[in-house]
Amino acid sequence: MREQIEEVLEKEVRPILSIHGGNIELVDVTDDGVIKVKLTGGCVGCASARITLRSIVEQAVKSKVPQVRKVEPV
Repeated sequence: MREQIEEVLEKEVRPILSIHGGNIELVDVTDDGVIKVKLTGGCVGCASARITLRSIVEQAVKSKVPQVRKVEPV
C-alpha cells in the first residue's frame, strides 16, 4: 500500500504543491488506513494547508488507494 500512496503523491499531489513552492513527505502508513504526512517548503505555515490536505491530498490518495481512511499531518 505504501508504494501505491507514494505513486499518487508523486504523480498527482506533488505537481500541484510545487506550483506554490511546496512538497509533501509520507511519514507513516498505519495498519488501520491512516497516512501521516508532512508538508514542506512553501506549504509550511500556509493558511490553506488544512484545506490542501483534505481537498487535494486526501481525495487523490483515497481515490486510488481505497484502503486509506484518513490523512493526518505530523
